[in-house]
Amino acid sequence: MKNYKYIYVISLLFLLACQEDILEKEPLDIISDGAVWEDETLIDAYLTQCYAEVSVFTNETPGYTNAWDGDWTNSELLAGPFFINGIADEAMAAWGAYTKGQIQAVKAGGLTINGGFLEWYETPYNTNRSLNKFIIEVSNSALDDSFKKVRIAEARFLRAFNYFSMVKRYGGIPLITEPREINAPEEQLYPTRNSEKEIYDFVISEIDDIARDLPEVASDFGRATKFAALALKSRAALYAASIAQFGTVQLDGLLGIPLDQADVYYNKAYEASKEIVNSDLFELYNVDADKVQNFKNIFLVKRNKEVIFAKQHNEVNGLNGGNSWNYDFFQCPKPQAWNGGNNDGPYLEMVEEFEYVDGTSGKLDWENFEDGLWSMEELWGNKDPRFFATIYTQDTPWKGGFVDYHNGLILPDGSVLTDGDYNGVLALGSQGVPGRQFYTGFGVMKYLDETANNNDWVANSKTDYIVFRYAEILLNLAEAAYELNKPNEALDAINQIRSRAGIASISDIDREKIRHERKVELAFEGHRYWDLRRWRIAASVLSDNFSGLRYILDYETRKYRLQVIPNIDGEVTAPQFNEHNYYFPITLARTGKNQNLVENPGYN
Repeated sequence: MKNYKYIYVISLLFLLACQEDILEKEPLDIISDGAVWEDETLIDAYLTQCYAEVSVFTNETPGYTNAWDGDWTNSELLAGPFFINGIADEAMAAWGAYTKGQIQAVKAGGLTINGGFLEWYETPYNTNRSLNKFIIEVSNSALDDSFKKVRIAEARFLRAFNYFSMVKRYGGIPLITEPREINAPEEQLYPTRNSEKEIYDFVISEIDDIARDLPEVASDFGRATKFAALALKSRAALYAASIAQFGTVQLDGLLGIPLDQADVYYNKAYEASKEIVNSDLFELYNVDADKVQNFKNIFLVKRNKEVIFAKQHNEVNGLNGGNSWNYDFFQCPKPQAWNGGNNDGPYLEMVEEFEYVDGTSGKLDWENFEDGLWSMEELWGNKDPRFFATIYTQDTPWKGGFVDYHNGLILPDGSVLTDGDYNGVLALGSQGVPGRQFYTGFGVMKYLDETANNNDWVANSKTDYIVFRYAEILLNLAEAAYELNKPNEALDAINQIRSRAGIASISDIDREKIRHERKVELAFEGHRYWDLRRWRIAASVLSDNFSGLRYILDYETRKYRLQVIPNIDGEVTAPQFNEHNYYFPITLARTGKNQNLVENPGYN
């Protein structure tokens, strides 16, 4: 890599070209190897590019937001953020111009040896090669030691983040920590896979090495900090512990982690979580008296004290050189997204996970509630405030009006009108889309900015994407503490979250209560699919059929008859998660290029 053609560097030099000291350097269109490693500004530009490759669209995809390798349609500028919701038990792809078909196929057991879904392989290896070079060159540079120490630690954080993103997909993968040139020995160019345990150990040990070198508070928001690193350790160690406890060792140890290591990793997750808690730098966001608005504002108020690490966005269109993303355009109610909107349709079963404020179950009586007529207050009144901050449904206030899912109008004679109108009252609400399935009766409110200009083309959302937040750390702490036989600490952490939410505390704790709280608190934040995999319950949970809810408006009372829509994903594309899908395929393309890579079991 004799010359570096990174756009960020070229742009930066162009902006500084009028300054005498820059003009005395080498030509601006050719940045030599030596010039980069002698200049703090160029080193920062190089590292900024690596941040970009991990976190934002760079002709590939963002790692932070659960998008994946491929063309730009898989990035946060288009469909990327929605795949992860649609393959969990949280939601179906209600229509998704670029998502529905792919999600349905994979969700129905269609992940094959060819892969091609949620991939995160080539991009992180390319970025890690740049990071490996960065770490070596900066270490050997003559620059200030304090500057070098922080920047090297940041680079190692990004590399660890990439390896964690890969190991949770594929299990063991080749661990490469030095740049490899094209004339390297064959065993370096065609490496074998390290074990899954070795990759998790590497990620955790990297954090242990670098946490003390990172600042507690970043000089530039968005850079890695000590507590972002500890949050990564908390999450990665918890994943490793779960795999040890619930998984199976396969391929002579290449996949899986021995059961006797579970407590070792739970302790690491527990200790990292406790260090974040004891720092007193973070807290649950609890500013607004209105508990619904308070929960919404966790995601809308930038840089609040719950945010440990976030991918920043601005209001400048991401397709025109800005740093916005597409979330509002696709996710908010119709008429956005080519008169579609509502990209993710939460399942009725997901909605029922939200309890009532007194702590009673949110499960509805399906056998009886279809017989009467209901107002929304009768149906959803006294729900956990997180329900209203996470879900929109019939009569949810939105932009001065109300969301209207009603599908059918009950006339005075008892018949149901399904088209047209009766005395000016339409048979179909505003969320109906001719020729498309009528969704699930629900949409995702979390992250939506009601003040945003949602009519602009695609990438226009300015909300930051939260990678790590304090509530997740409390949930990690609760899970690790419970598995380490510290139930009182687990109970306290869960009740802190419930208290902030505005619902009743619980008096005792078990594994299912912790998992339930995690499902509700972190809904639609990209955790649920990975949680089901690491707990090894995806094969049962994600092989169930799920439901939607139809609202039929009664002309005379303006209440609704309710109709459960079973098997809403369809019989042909019914969910099916196979046991071998706990690991993604390495793929034929990759094993064909490198015959030293062993394919994961079940793919042939």
